[in-house]
Amino acid sequence: METTLVENLPEVTALGVIIKAIIILAVISAVAGFGTFIERKVLAFMQRRLGPMHVGPYGLLQIAADGIKLFTKEDIVPQNANKLIFMIAPTITAATAFIALSAVPVFPDFTVPEFIPLLGGTFVPSIASDINIGVLFVLGMMAAGIYGPLLAGMSQANKWGIIGSARTAIQFLSFEVITGFSLIAPIMIVGSMSFVDFNNFQAEEGVWLMFYQPVAFVLFLIAGFAETNRTPFDLLEHEAEIVSGFATEYSGMRWGMFFIGEYANMITVSIIAAVVFMGGYDAESSIGWLTIILKVGFFFFLMLWVRAAWPHVRPDQLMWLCWKVLMPIAMINILVTAIYVML
Repeated sequence: METTLVENLPEVTALGVIIKAIIILAVISAVAGFGTFIERKVLAFMQRRLGPMHVGPYGLLQIAADGIKLFTKEDIVPQNANKLIFMIAPTITAATAFIALSAVPVFPDFTVPEFIPLLGGTFVPSIASDINIGVLFVLGMMAAGIYGPLLAGMSQANKWGIIGSARTAIQFLSFEVITGFSLIAPIMIVGSMSFVDFNNFQAEEGVWLMFYQPVAFVLFLIAGFAETNRTPFDLLEHEAEIVSGFATEYSGMRWGMFFIGEYANMITVSIIAAVVFMGGYDAESSIGWLTIILKVGFFFFLMLWVRAAWPHVRPDQLMWLCWKVLMPIAMINILVTAIYVML
């Protein structure tokens, strides 16, 4: 079963891709902001609290209040910091998160209505850049996001920031390996690194890859939690500590950009899990894209649920889990899959 994206590939224009990029930036930024509200409400429900309630009906305007606070709060650059790197670091985190979204299917294909001036009739694809190495590109951009926290901590002339950035590098580098290894086995089965091919393979087989590769699915979920700095692996700016790791000296919107990038990465990981392991979307069905939105919403909720239910782990426990448990399991899974594919 071919998707509408492949069928309409000749119609994809630079204008359509630009429109798609703007939509991704606007919608994902809004979703990231709304995600903070949802997270606070979900955690409050699980802890028998009310959460935000005072600003607007049921606290809905708390999102706007937080946005106004971030934009109007004084943006302080420490006196002894490397000012250029200090100011650029948050941009790197947000930019790499959004660039990674350019190669994953975000929202369905559509054509701009003809009555809209200048843009009418433009075909807007589901993927801003449907490259044949989509999985590799997304993993590469998520890995490049390490430079944001790393440079942020190193540029502060603050020992807590430097320690936080070192801890960030250790966690990201370790679990980036597990993320890549967890996806090698599914790639071997599908024979492609394009997200469209993953979607088509599962549509033709009629079986989700999570049933073919349950071990890879669990490994990807665990690594995804670590990649997105979610509990129990939120060691980058550990909320249980007095200082905030690499973000200790940041304030205002620069601080907010780190967490916009974090929530954008949560959405990216959720989309990858939905497309690679849970059947993706059926572009020919009227509810195909609704199903993937529900799948992404499930993974997003799962990250909030785990935060409410699991305690933090120590850095040494994190490294032990990565190198002594997950790494051997990932290698064995790849070996077994290789034997299966060859036979």
